[in-house]
Amino acid sequence: MKTFLAFFVCAMTFAQAPPAPKKKKLLAIGAVAGFQHDSVSNGLATMWKIGHDTGLWDTYIRTDTQLITKKKIPAGNAKNLDYFDAIYLYTTGELPLDDEQKAALLSFVHDDGKGIIGGHSAIDTFYKWPEYGEMMGAYFDNHPWGQFMAPIIVEDPEFPAMRAFPKTFLMMDEIYQPSKEFSREKVRVLARLDETKIDLAHQGVKRTDKDFAVAWVKTYGSGRVFYSTFGHREEVYDRPDIQAMYREATKWVMKLVDGDATPRARPQ
Repeated sequence: MKTFLAFFVCAMTFAQAPPAPKKKKLLAIGAVAGFQHDSVSNGLATMWKIGHDTGLWDTYIRTDTQLITKKKIPAGNAKNLDYFDAIYLYTTGELPLDDEQKAALLSFVHDDGKGIIGGHSAIDTFYKWPEYGEMMGAYFDNHPWGQFMAPIIVEDPEFPAMRAFPKTFLMMDEIYQPSKEFSREKVRVLARLDETKIDLAHQGVKRTDKDFAVAWVKTYGSGRVFYSTFGHREEVYDRPDIQAMYREATKWVMKLVDGDATPRARPQ
């Protein structure tokens, strides 16, 4: 009798337990039409592992752009953008998207309210497609210092993707210079280079405002965009703080957590 009652109580408890939240779906694309970064595999694998270990999302890794479409794909088990909640891009160059695919990608974020996570060279992509640069917030405009021990200032330590970092820190990585399209009136900068500790006379430095953002967020229509330059070096993805950054950034673009993306001037 006691065994039956125990079984009955357990069964009732299980029946009343709320269902587990449905996993989100992340499309991770490592397509390359320019410089081949050795760390693309690390970036894609890191996004897969974070989703797997947290149970928050399933990651579908692709090295092509076939699934960037809202058309029905007739082949086997192929998906399209309607299946996904966010896209992680570690891409370079002028990838082969037709007009429908370009419209579908913009609509995925702007109209559907979904998200983009741009890793490192995501802004070294689609220079001939200005709407992409507008969505991302900037293009790559060289990396004047190459790989160096970069002095970082976290401007928004309360934003979820920045909480694992100290206020200031050093990191060996390749830091991109944002192009002239970059404007603090359009994005919220989360972290930047400490301009007082870098060589501003170095060949290739173009930003006369001395403003070198390394991570930012923005809204695009009803969707969300996160970008960070971090991740050129393979070992960067082994860092717990970088993993936390990409985890929380993905949660933010998927609207699992809140974070202020209101543009603001550079703090003094």
